[in-house]
Amino acid sequence: MAAVFLVTLYEYSPLFYIAVVFTCFIVTTGLVLGWFGWDVPVILRNSEETQFNTRVFKKQMRQVKNPFGLEITNPSTSSITTGVTLKTDCLEDSRLTCYWGCSVQKLYEALQKHVYCFRISTPQALEDALYSEYLYQEQYFIKKDSKEEIYCQLPRDNKIEDFGSVPRSRYPLVALLTLAHEDDREIYDIISMVSVIHIPDKTYKLSCRILYQYLLLAQGQFHDLKQLFMSANNNSTPSSNPSAEEKNADRSLLEKAGLSESEVELSEENSKDCVVCQNGSVNWVLLPCRHTCLCDGCVKYFQQCPMCRQFVQESFALCSQKEQDKDKLKTL
Repeated sequence: MAAVFLVTLYEYSPLFYIAVVFTCFIVTTGLVLGWFGWDVPVILRNSEETQFNTRVFKKQMRQVKNPFGLEITNPSTSSITTGVTLKTDCLEDSRLTCYWGCSVQKLYEALQKHVYCFRISTPQALEDALYSEYLYQEQYFIKKDSKEEIYCQLPRDNKIEDFGSVPRSRYPLVALLTLAHEDDREIYDIISMVSVIHIPDKTYKLSCRILYQYLLLAQGQFHDLKQLFMSANNNSTPSSNPSAEEKNADRSLLEKAGLSESEVELSEENSKDCVVCQNGSVNWVLLPCRHTCLCDGCVKYFQQCPMCRQFVQESFALCSQKEQDKDKLKTL
């Protein structure tokens, strides 16, 4: 029946034959051009080829100098009763203000006020935004490039041994770093840094760590400072690695708190070699997975992250080619 229909259609419409030949020609041409790597319409490609040839956009990054640095010294010995030791590394004279038992809700309301109402560039500004919703406050003056260690502890008069079960209404410790001198606030785009620190207690024994860090800009924005994931070296000593029981305990506590282990765990040592060629230095960050694992030569061949196989939407370079050439000249 189909053959009779086509013959009848051809007899009454000679243009039908021309249309069939023209369609076959277009499809054959598209397949040939696609085979040789030429750009052809998406409708002529299969789904796998279209996904593979998707362009990875390169983000235009702007270098901003962060005047603040904060880390925890000996986190394994820190607790609510014994206190915590913080190590600062600031490019200018700064003030470190610690808020113990800070309200979670008031803290994020304060960050929103930085965007819409007023700039949190001083400890008093944050205190006004928090409406004094904290249990105890400490303040220290940090000298420029001092890299000093500061011991912070709740007074024993408060008699606080834990902050309750999860989910909590208060963070154990919130550390605010601000520039001490008003003239320095006009030099830097980043005017303050807020660090949310977890400290173990009787109820919640997750090891001490920095959960979140927020950089507050003079223009009214704030950004969540996130780590980059790099391939770890194999030369780390076994004694420095936590045991399997400690890892499992921390993982279960993180799940209860609604956090993922990858967001708060920091790798102890990072590799500088590309995971593909093992020759070039790592320079490209893949988004959204934030894996830093490819060099300048290999990044153009991957639309999927070689470590987690997630499709790459954007990427950016840690340093330009000029900066790499300068580093090579310094090492020579």
